[in-house]
Amino acid sequence: MASPAPIQRLQAPLRRSLARAAALSRTYATIPSQSELKEAAPSPSSSTATSTEKKPRPTYFKDTTIASFSDFVGSSAPLSISEAYAPRTAEVGPVSNRRTITRLPEWLKTPIPSAGANPNFGKIKADLRGLNLHTVCEEARCPNIGECWGGDNKNAATATIMLMGDTCTRGCRFCSVKTNRRPPPLDPHEPENTAEALARWGLGYVVLTSVDRDDLADGGARHFAETIRKIKQKKPTLLVEALTGDFMGDLDMVKIVAESGLDVYAHNVETVEGLTPYVRDRRATFRQSLKVLEHVKTVKPEMITKTSIMLGLGETEQEIWDTLRELRKVNVDVVTFGQYMRPTKRHLKVEKYVTPDEFEIWRQRALDLGFLYCASGPLVRSSYKAGEAFIENVLRKRAGEKMATSGLDQAVVAEETSKAL
Repeated sequence: MASPAPIQRLQAPLRRSLARAAALSRTYATIPSQSELKEAAPSPSSSTATSTEKKPRPTYFKDTTIASFSDFVGSSAPLSISEAYAPRTAEVGPVSNRRTITRLPEWLKTPIPSAGANPNFGKIKADLRGLNLHTVCEEARCPNIGECWGGDNKNAATATIMLMGDTCTRGCRFCSVKTNRRPPPLDPHEPENTAEALARWGLGYVVLTSVDRDDLADGGARHFAETIRKIKQKKPTLLVEALTGDFMGDLDMVKIVAESGLDVYAHNVETVEGLTPYVRDRRATFRQSLKVLEHVKTVKPEMITKTSIMLGLGETEQEIWDTLRELRKVNVDVVTFGQYMRPTKRHLKVEKYVTPDEFEIWRQRALDLGFLYCASGPLVRSSYKAGEAFIENVLRKRAGEKMATSGLDQAVVAEETSKAL
């Protein structure tokens, strides 16, 4: 009896031979034979019948007459003021649930900033990330970030540094900064890092602001003051504006910041007194903000004080007048007006888009009331660089006058001394 081993050895070559034979006899679908082509060719009559039976492929394209090209080209005739400022609406949503929304006016649209298109913008952003610094420009989604960060030169570029982290202990209904009752502890290296970054940029004017830190005993006032002193040590010629909170009404903390060596003290009332409880956190009041601004003038009478008001929240004309008069009573020097813009759907709605002409009217009214300067416009914010440039000129002019006065006093003393001898 033959052993099974030789039979098993013969199975593999046999299977390979059968596979090759099957491959040679196979006709591939991609290379049909001539006989198959003749058999598959339809007769003319059958092809005609088939083509008539086929239905056209469904399509959503509507081959209807459209407007001529000239209708898409804007006319050369300018729009009237009423037409240009009229709000634009659009219908959105599914057919079963259509709703009308008001589109953003043209005067509020700004180009999206890009680090690739502007080297200054990219450099400032890289420095901020490298030193673990935050800016209110990013956290509050400021529409002017591309303009302020992307100046033609370093002296034109401006960034508002936000101290004490990016998390606030208050929850104002207009602000998009993160909130938490217990934010992370302060960074002890932040004053030095901030001073280093500002010295590296070579700016002439800088704005420092901060989140509210009600979890700290001093509200962060000493941290604020230490940062200002570090900046002045590294670059004494740099003008510093401090945009602070109200420190829960503790005027001693206001004094600490005011005496730290800064040049402009800013604190925003944000809105009119009647809307303050609905717009700002309940721990912030209009009268408390007035006391902060008034105390700065008491501590440092020569200090420039500054505040900002948002329009479009439902305030009336008379309420704005009353707010301006209250600010002048406490000798506020600079006021800015800007359009409130809703950061997200969780924040307050915009009640009105104020036109550029109305902003110009309020600018002139503020100057008539005696304010040293007023920046007013739809995209103006409390640290807008146009206002900073003006304030910078005022501060340098005052410094020059002070130096001239001190030089004159020294000359008079020297002359009197020589006469006595």
